[in-house]
Amino acid sequence: MTAKVPTIVRQDWTRAEIAALFDLPFTELMFRAAETHRAHHAAGEVQLCTLLSIKTGGCPEDCGYCSQSAFADSGLKAEKLMDVDAVLASAAEAKAAGSQRFCMGAAWRSPKDRDMAAVCRMVEGVKAMGLETCMTLGMLSGEQARQLKAAGLDYYNHNIDTSPEHYGDIISTRTFADRLDTLEEVRAAGISVCCGGIVGMGESREDRVGFLHALATLPRHPESVPVNALVPVKGTVLGDMYAGERLIDDIEFVRTVAVARIAMPRSMVRLSAGRESMSEATQALCFLAGANSIFTGDKLLTTTNAGDSKDSALFAKLGLKPMQAEEPMRVLEAAE
Repeated sequence: MTAKVPTIVRQDWTRAEIAALFDLPFTELMFRAAETHRAHHAAGEVQLCTLLSIKTGGCPEDCGYCSQSAFADSGLKAEKLMDVDAVLASAAEAKAAGSQRFCMGAAWRSPKDRDMAAVCRMVEGVKAMGLETCMTLGMLSGEQARQLKAAGLDYYNHNIDTSPEHYGDIISTRTFADRLDTLEEVRAAGISVCCGGIVGMGESREDRVGFLHALATLPRHPESVPVNALVPVKGTVLGDMYAGERLIDDIEFVRTVAVARIAMPRSMVRLSAGRESMSEATQALCFLAGANSIFTGDKLLTTTNAGDSKDSALFAKLGLKPMQAEEPMRVLEAAE
């Protein structure tokens, strides 16, 4: 089967077609991914995003990778929702450091109605600074999604994590279908979708094919697709199971980024968790493969991140610059 760079955006990818992309010789895959990237995005520009945990720990979900799960013995204490002013102060710092998007995450199964007023004030305040706003709060009802939209939320993050087949090995307290239901509510409210997952959780290549196939066949591709590498945290199920191991090598990780770029050509593909353990060469390959968004700063929710100074040095070395323009899919949505 011959895999070709798409000339149009498709939602009818087959698993066989996604698998054929993974099976390409590495240099050919990189060429096609770079070609696709340049057809839809500005080469040499990478979006800077900042992620803040606005409510840490105590989540009732049993996600095997997460230190914030109440089932994990990670030593992380449950905290209350941050004060709105403290969140806005962090957002101001992020903007000063060059971030375009400010993402706020809460360790909830779903937000309680009593928390929505404060959450909406956070969105309004961050939006007023001229930053893009993103939140990840767990599952949403339709009414909650509409409230967030009215407050000015640009993006909602809700990852599918892995393939439908591997999902039950990672999480038992929420189904794959539950994830899709929240994505539908977000879309119905008119909020852009940020949806990706994690690789290196003991999955097979077939699972990585299934993961990207599930994203690429959504009715509309996510505007942002974060690709995370598992950060094994002691006290979590996967952290204890795979302590000291790296279950996906760098080349396979780059392949995953490249296939995501080809299958979802207009989406922002974000190089997310796990980047702090990657070499500069691996990160450079990811950018060549079409990754054009990163989380910057010293922390991602509860795990470490590369940091602003390291990112600046890497950008200088690679000749990259922070993205200023709006994302292609957002421009198209505004025109529709």
